[in-house]
Amino acid sequence: MYQQIKSLLLQSLQRSEWKPGELIPSEMELSSRYSVSQGTVRKAIDELASENILTRKQGKGTYVATHAETQVQYRILQLVPDVGDRNQEGPAGRQVLDCKKTRASAEIAKLLQIATGEPVIHARRVLSFLNIPTILEEIWLPGIPFKGLTAERLSLHQGPLYALFETEFATHMVRATERLRAVGADELSAKHLGVQINTPLLAVERVSYTYGERPVEVRKAVYLTNHHHYLNELN
Repeated sequence: MYQQIKSLLLQSLQRSEWKPGELIPSEMELSSRYSVSQGTVRKAIDELASENILTRKQGKGTYVATHAETQVQYRILQLVPDVGDRNQEGPAGRQVLDCKKTRASAEIAKLLQIATGEPVIHARRVLSFLNIPTILEEIWLPGIPFKGLTAERLSLHQGPLYALFETEFATHMVRATERLRAVGADELSAKHLGVQINTPLLAVERVSYTYGERPVEVRKAVYLTNHHHYLNELN
């Protein structure tokens, strides 16, 4: 039964009945709404909270998780400094190289589950930590949900990219899959990361999903790991 309630809650989130950062109804209100016990609702909410879709706040209630909150800004980015932590390092510097509308290649279309040739937004940017270029990334987004995204809007936004997607494009990333491999820097990555061609880099291909397991972002990045490492906690 709680899985059915979880499914109904997800449907409400997909319809934007409750937006990221907003308080959802209490367990008592939801139990009345769905004609089930509070325990059943609580179990459904517990599972959504464990998946970082909802966030419980002691004494305040349950909120829709948002990437705008400090404690979740780096939930998907797993690159951490060798010395100190991200808070000491400060926010990443962002240099947007370009952002334009194009057509999906067969590879990108397959990952986004759209037709080859459909409109997509393609962006490239460099992230720097302590003024050292560290990440070069390419991003592909489906064209219709992200219509109007430009290099200027990306450059003006100072917070996490996923927070921008939430607030301006009503798209909330709830999970991602990643593939990692070691590569040598090519001409482009060597230029933007300030290294020699064939310098060892960590290549990360990520597909991010919104509610309903719908892929809405493909991101291909190369990480310079001279002063950082990839950290993943396994439970």
